[in-house]
Amino acid sequence: MVTVHAACVALGGAGVLIRGPSGAGKSSLALLLAEAAGAALVADDRVGLAVRAGRLVARPHPAAIGLVEVRGQGILTAEALGVATLPEAILSLAVDLVEAAPRLPDPPEDAAILGLHLPRLVLDRGARAAGLAPMLVRAALRKAEP
Repeated sequence: MVTVHAACVALGGAGVLIRGPSGAGKSSLALLLAEAAGAALVADDRVGLAVRAGRLVARPHPAAIGLVEVRGQGILTAEALGVATLPEAILSLAVDLVEAAPRLPDPPEDAAILGLHLPRLVLDRGARAAGLAPMLVRAALRKAEP
């Protein structure tokens, strides 16, 4: 298993890996997504990734199960925040948080992780600040469904 600096949620069973630099809003987006019906937090800050039966599986780091870092608030439990948790998720989408993106970008290339490819969504600060990120993640998941 490889550990990456990211967050992971499951939406209706589909795992979403959220990547980006420190302070980009990975935990915030994960919490916004996890508070919806049928959603759950899998991991925050440190996500363990492994390949199982040709699919990418995400799990929380053992020292961080059920914990979320909220900037300015510290380390909180998912339970205290009223967010469901899951012990693992099969990844269906990678979301990369970036500072800026072109106004009309070409579709992003898939994310290559542990030799496997996942559909990828790139979200810039403007889309996140406008509150569009959860909607755009759900749209990307619908598009990624087989």
